[in-house]
Amino acid sequence: MQDLRVNLIQSDLVWEQPEHNLRNFDVKLSGLRGQQDIVALPEMFNTGFTMNGTANSEAPDGKAFQWMKAKAKELDCVVTGTFLCKDQDQLFNRLVWMRPDGSYETYNKRHLFRFGNEHLYFVPGALKLIVEIKGWRVCPLICYDLRFPVWAKNTFEDGRFEYDLLLYIANWPERRKHHWRALLQARAIENLSYSIGINRIGTDGIGTAHSGNSLVYSPKGELMCEPQEHAESNTIVTLSANELMDYRQKFNVGLDWDKFSIL
Repeated sequence: MQDLRVNLIQSDLVWEQPEHNLRNFDVKLSGLRGQQDIVALPEMFNTGFTMNGTANSEAPDGKAFQWMKAKAKELDCVVTGTFLCKDQDQLFNRLVWMRPDGSYETYNKRHLFRFGNEHLYFVPGALKLIVEIKGWRVCPLICYDLRFPVWAKNTFEDGRFEYDLLLYIANWPERRKHHWRALLQARAIENLSYSIGINRIGTDGIGTAHSGNSLVYSPKGELMCEPQEHAESNTIVTLSANELMDYRQKFNVGLDWDKFSIL
């Protein structure tokens, strides 16, 4: 297990303008080859958080997917984010975990944001995703998933934790940023895991303001990093493997976690 470098791309998004947004991320990521292991983009990074699937959905291997594939190869790192995906006539808020060699995994958002009517348009996912990189096990989740701790619950079986990093890709509104902070910190503490939330800035097409507040918490719940609020930024944070393993060894509450399964 080696140290892990994560680049949090905190950005404004132009409403339902995928070409503009992809060009914007091209500029932001230019010249960064070899500087990070993971590039994390906001939720629906190519369109903003729109429910207009007719105009903005893409095929599973459409432009957003192909852009991620090319960018992962160019930067020689994992690129992850979500886009509105139409797969066999069903709409999903789909996260793609794209590796430099073109292999990938997907996760469909489990908890759909009913207060934005997301549940009326999209199909919820059924399976959690765990991916591996540099000896780390990462659990990528999406925005509203943050409010459901059972779905994110870590496990400790046969001397091994299910994951080492929770990574939330989001479009989280500014008016509930105190919830965002509290929940990200809680997820880190209760799961003996690093917890990262990547969020957008700016006002979307329906008037919802976003302040960013992308955050990195240590397994102790300590704030490690927070880019400037309301500002676009690339922020590369290094997660220490030794600090994670040392803390887990000294304070392994995982030994006493309740065991349960989600049906």
